[in-house]
Amino acid sequence: MSKPRHCPGCDDGCQYLGEIGELREKVNELSEQVLTDALTGLYNYRHLIWAMNQEIERVHRSGGAFSVIMLDFDNFKTLNDRYGHEFGNQVLKAAGTFFQRSLRKLDIPCRFGGEEFVLVLPSTELRDAIALAERIREGVARMQMQADGQRVPLSISMGVDVYRASDRISPDVFLDRADQYLLQAKQSGKNRVHYPQMADAADGMSADERSALMDGFDRDRSA
Repeated sequence: MSKPRHCPGCDDGCQYLGEIGELREKVNELSEQVLTDALTGLYNYRHLIWAMNQEIERVHRSGGAFSVIMLDFDNFKTLNDRYGHEFGNQVLKAAGTFFQRSLRKLDIPCRFGGEEFVLVLPSTELRDAIALAERIREGVARMQMQADGQRVPLSISMGVDVYRASDRISPDVFLDRADQYLLQAKQSGKNRVHYPQMADAADGMSADERSALMDGFDRDRSA
C-alpha cells in the first residue's frame, strides 16, 4: 500500500498533489509499454532478452536448467491473405491470452515478432518443456476462431531447447538454437514439436523414461 502523498511546506490542499499522482500513473503506464507488446499483452523482445540473461545467470550461479519454446503459426500469410489482417491480429491476440492461461506465473511468454512467440520456462527440464509444448500445440488446434461464418483451423510448429550450467552461450545464440528446431518442425510437415536428441539431455532420467522419450522422438521424426 503506497503512503499518502504530502507536499513539504504545503497544507493537505496542495494543488500539485493531483498532478504528481497523474504523472506517476503515466510513468507506470509508459514503463509497462516499454516491456510489453501492444497487441497481445505479452512481453516484447526487449524483456525477453533481459529475462533470458537473468535465467542464464541463475543457472550458472545455482545450477539446474531452464527451457524455451519457440513457436510460429503455420501458413499465417495465407490466413492474412484469405481473411484479412484484422483476422490475423485477432488470432495473435487470442493466442496471447491462451499462452498466458497455459503457463505458470513464473513463466515468461513473449512475442518474438510477427506470428512468432517465445515462452521462457524457468527451472524446467527438457522433458517437461516438451510435454507443455505438446499441450499448447493441441490447445491451439482447438481454438475456435471464426471467419466468414465458419471455423478457421489453426496450427503451430514448435522448437524446444534447454539451457544448462554447462552451456556458455548468449541469449541470442540460444534462441538461434531453438529456432533451428522450429525450422525442423516446419520442414517436417508443420503442426509438430521438435527438440534435441533426448540421449543428449536425459540427465537424471531412468532407463524407462529415456526409452519412452526416445520412442516419442522417433515417432515425431517419422510422422
